[in-house]
Amino acid sequence: MTLTPEPDSALVIVDVQNDFCPGGSLAVAGGDEVVPIMNRYAEAFAAAGRLVIADRDYHPGRTTHFVQFGGAWPPHCVQGTYGAEYHPGLVLPPETVHVVKGMGAEEDAYSVFQGRDTTGRSFEALLADHGIRKLYVGGLATDYCVKATVLDALKAGLEVVVVADGVRAVNVEPGDGDRAIEEMRRAGATIT
Repeated sequence: MTLTPEPDSALVIVDVQNDFCPGGSLAVAGGDEVVPIMNRYAEAFAAAGRLVIADRDYHPGRTTHFVQFGGAWPPHCVQGTYGAEYHPGLVLPPETVHVVKGMGAEEDAYSVFQGRDTTGRSFEALLADHGIRKLYVGGLATDYCVKATVLDALKAGLEVVVVADGVRAVNVEPGDGDRAIEEMRRAGATIT
């Protein structure tokens, strides 16, 4: 892969966590297949001195996001558990900025724009502080957190590139992933 990230660009790696990969509590088919692709992008961004942001779900044990408390999903990415950790094959540069979302008891938080970094800074403030105007986005899952992040970025006036080979879909309904890609494209994202 030959990639020269633009000076005002950042890479956003969305939810490449154990619970979303095969064997996890909310596994995405082929979820682990994004790991080598996102590793190559992270390496290229780091080599160019560009910002790498890794986001993850980090839910409390009791949240309205989970089915037993009125939500749509089985428990996943619970704070302090193996399932909430990044996939062990994901190689993040030392200077990676880590963002977490979904920490509230009544918070779904699909979009990385609902997350905060380890200092409590909002994702939008983080981007502004670094002068970021273009995002490359990959990770899990195409039809939920990736799509929500991409659409929010476009609404915020950012240029967005979806790393198509670096995303996988839940596909609750067959074709959800393809529909999400098309929705992001129609909203103005570039699909690589």
